[in-house]
Amino acid sequence: MERKRIAIIGAGGNAREIAAVIRDVGGWDFAGFLVSDASKLGRYDTDELLGDFVWLESNRIDGLAMGIGSPCAKLEVGKELSERFPNLEWPVLIHPSACIDKASAKLGKGVTICVGVVATVNVTVGDFTQLNFGCTVGHEAVIGRGCLINPGANISGGVELGDAVLIGTGAQVLQYTKVGVGATIGAGAVVTKDVPANTTVLGIPAKPRI
Repeated sequence: MERKRIAIIGAGGNAREIAAVIRDVGGWDFAGFLVSDASKLGRYDTDELLGDFVWLESNRIDGLAMGIGSPCAKLEVGKELSERFPNLEWPVLIHPSACIDKASAKLGKGVTICVGVVATVNVTVGDFTQLNFGCTVGHEAVIGRGCLINPGANISGGVELGDAVLIGTGAQVLQYTKVGVGATIGAGAVVTKDVPANTTVLGIPAKPRI
């Protein structure tokens, strides 16, 4: 039986980390990387670059994985490609070392869960979101679409993250707080109260950047 082929959207460092997850997950043959702008193909240091999105029109591929780091770009590109190529699969990729309660988790399309992630019960993760290595997600947490949870971040129980939220490395979002759409939580910050949409907060306790 012929194995399915998967390509990664993006070709930077984050995309290469997703490639490592795909190799460890198994079940897919990694075809290479795709980028949105053909004029920038020369900037990427990889011999696995397939081309821009036009490549998909004339080559066989079965699935796509989101390797873009920017939350807003994740959503924009994910929407574009889902509409242009509706038959392509966006598999959920869960690294074998991750610990997640699959029976109760609700995971959207194109979700990637990296090395050493721990997610407990009744967790919801939206389309194209990435849980990067070593982060934790507590009970009943809801994470929106296109989010990037960076390494070592802690999302406590009952937290709600809107779409396109970026959580910095080592940040902590304490229980039952809400983070609005497009917000950024700086590295190492501790969020103790709700964060409005499109706001960047830093420090301990986290406060809006001036």
